[in-house]
Amino acid sequence: MKLGLLTAPFADSSLSEVARWSASAGFEALEIACWPSAGSEKRRYAGTAHLPVEDMTPAQGAEIMAMLADKGLAVSALGYYPNPLHAEAAHRDAVIGHLKKVITAAGMMGVGVVNTFVGGDRTLTVDQNWARAEAIFPAIVAHARDAGVTLAFENCPMIFSPDEWPGGHNIAYAPKVWRRIFDAWGDAVGMNYDPSHLVWQMIDQARFIREFGGRMVHVHAKDLMIDRDGLYEHGILSAGMGWQIPRMPGLGEVNWAETFAGLYRAGYDGPVIIEHEDRDFEGSDVAIKRGFALARDVLRPFTK
Repeated sequence: MKLGLLTAPFADSSLSEVARWSASAGFEALEIACWPSAGSEKRRYAGTAHLPVEDMTPAQGAEIMAMLADKGLAVSALGYYPNPLHAEAAHRDAVIGHLKKVITAAGMMGVGVVNTFVGGDRTLTVDQNWARAEAIFPAIVAHARDAGVTLAFENCPMIFSPDEWPGGHNIAYAPKVWRRIFDAWGDAVGMNYDPSHLVWQMIDQARFIREFGGRMVHVHAKDLMIDRDGLYEHGILSAGMGWQIPRMPGLGEVNWAETFAGLYRAGYDGPVIIEHEDRDFEGSDVAIKRGFALARDVLRPFTK
């Protein structure tokens, strides 16, 4: 397994600068953040644009891949996490248009995976959102297939703030929905698995990997700590708001030995990409790098 990082926290650094540090720190792969270069996405941990996907050419793609290869780095995926099922049609059209550009760029670069969200309208039920997904995603999946790219969805409910209440901004979080996804689109899509999202949903991680491990094409390494006082204060129906705290791997409640044991048994040998959302390691590039280095040291024994 190649150990790497998602470039999103380095919004003020060029891809070359991120790659130089990542290689020097012993990482082997990057998931490259690909939000629109215009900076239209304002959500926390989103908006970083490390590739010119809007006007990518095959020559540019080859040059970027050569630069990364010279530093000993692979590209695990291109990452863009919007809401394709947003309530507003204009918003949906904008993010779907950019997602297709990310897919096209991945094809030009020879990158086999694009990570994203299925999305969700927080005011609709899961079944209502799924009906919208069945209308919207066949064209996106076909575009990815034509580009030689696997579309990988993350298993995150996206319900962390009042504007995402009550239904969240991503329905691909529970086994029931994942079965629908694979029944509908088969091997054209895969899962970008993040074990931290199972912790606060109280979903059995070992069982989840047994069922879906063969469909995982990418893995995010992020941890999660449950603030028990916050849970007492707000209750479980607050869906994580006030008590669910993202942490760097090793500082939360994910059982990493169990995670990797399950992945190995499932035959997964792909990238493991650290996703940084830990507020204790923010505020400067120095702090961000300390967080990544800590996570690297926790996870490295499992990836050798």
